[in-house]
Amino acid sequence: MISTSLLTEFKTLLGKDNVLDSESDRHSYSYDAAVLDAVIPELVLRPTNSEQLGRTVALCNENKLPMTVRGAGTNLSGGTIPTKEHGVVILTNGLNKILEINEQDLYAVVQPGAVTAKFAAEVAKRGLFYPPDPGSQAVSTLGGNVAENAGGLRGLKYGVTKDYVMGVNFWNAEGEYIKSGGKTVKCVTGLNIAQLMVGSEGTLGVFDEIILKLVPPPVASKAMLAEFDDIAKASETVAAIIANKIVPCTLELLDNATINYVEDFTKAGLPRDAAAILLIEVDGGHIALVEDDAEKVLDICKKHGAKRVQMAKDAAEKNKLWEARRNALPALARARPTTVLEDATVPRSQIPAMITAINNIGAKYKLQIGTFGHAGDGNLHPTILTDRRDKEEFHRVEQAVDEIFDVALSLGGTLSGEHGIGTAKSKWLEKETSKATIIYSRRLKKAVDPNYLLNPGKIIGG
Repeated sequence: MISTSLLTEFKTLLGKDNVLDSESDRHSYSYDAAVLDAVIPELVLRPTNSEQLGRTVALCNENKLPMTVRGAGTNLSGGTIPTKEHGVVILTNGLNKILEINEQDLYAVVQPGAVTAKFAAEVAKRGLFYPPDPGSQAVSTLGGNVAENAGGLRGLKYGVTKDYVMGVNFWNAEGEYIKSGGKTVKCVTGLNIAQLMVGSEGTLGVFDEIILKLVPPPVASKAMLAEFDDIAKASETVAAIIANKIVPCTLELLDNATINYVEDFTKAGLPRDAAAILLIEVDGGHIALVEDDAEKVLDICKKHGAKRVQMAKDAAEKNKLWEARRNALPALARARPTTVLEDATVPRSQIPAMITAINNIGAKYKLQIGTFGHAGDGNLHPTILTDRRDKEEFHRVEQAVDEIFDVALSLGGTLSGEHGIGTAKSKWLEKETSKATIIYSRRLKKAVDPNYLLNPGKIIGG
């Protein structure tokens, strides 16, 4: 239990409105987007400036309170579910400023609670581009994106969050300020701590400021929808596009179940009878080159069995296509009470084998699985529609997930392309890495967090 004197100290530091101790408030921060049991924290704290954040971390450390830092709570791996023993949640939504956008040197400095889409829009107003676009970008925070190394639709061409992190300044477990990286294109001063923080899921430090790379935007783009009567043909087309040395900015796949749920939800005009569709966009700095790439992609689609390829005529048609894709998860989530969204990722050449395996596993366990995802970079989202209250059915879901990961690893893939490990996938970590890797990681954490208070139990257990 948190003592009355410590509670008073937190209220003096943060203001009583930023110390949430009622049961209803605490319950609101007991879960995230993962299908896992909720854990109600002892206390929820909301710093609104850097000094408050550092002192909050120091007080938690001095009083041996486990800390879970939370942005918007959109992660899908349990990374922001508090620890079961006297856990405290530290919110970053009070630290949401864009501190600098530098148009000459192409970088920005942000606080961890800045919302991804709002930041990207502000950057775009300056004629610049921040490519990472996770599906939750309308609400997700940049601190959360860095903590999870978030991806998105543009990852195929532009990379993921780690490719844009130039520096991370953070508070360590003792409340000391650590600077890493910088604002220059080249910086090899000291250990590359900034990249160590990427994907660390709050286990190594508490972010205070993040320095992000910006790039010039593309000047032209072409988007298209390719319709297939066989999902194998669609997945083979993905591999063929990449093999032809064309790198679209987005190359997305939706299977028949996903198409129909999306169409029910959005009325976007998707072909309901298609076994699969590919949503493809090419972009670049020269209109002629973009048009040439688009024609090549169209030809490849037709050669590999596309029934029809529809080219977006204008920006409105293009936006309608991508709105349909971004609504895939919300549309599927309406079908059943529980949605188990995974992100098994394989080398792009193994997409056909992975899709076949997912369909076979769904049939084996009598489960409804809608598959969509970033096919161009091998990152699929098999989405199991179920009801967690049905224990027998959910046991079959767990067996199916085990097999999906086993197949992904057997094909040279990974447990997670963008969702992170958290607690949801930590039990499989040794299968992909090794026992020695986990021990090494635990030693590293112990060195920087000797009291094991920074998001304990996440990624590497322990």
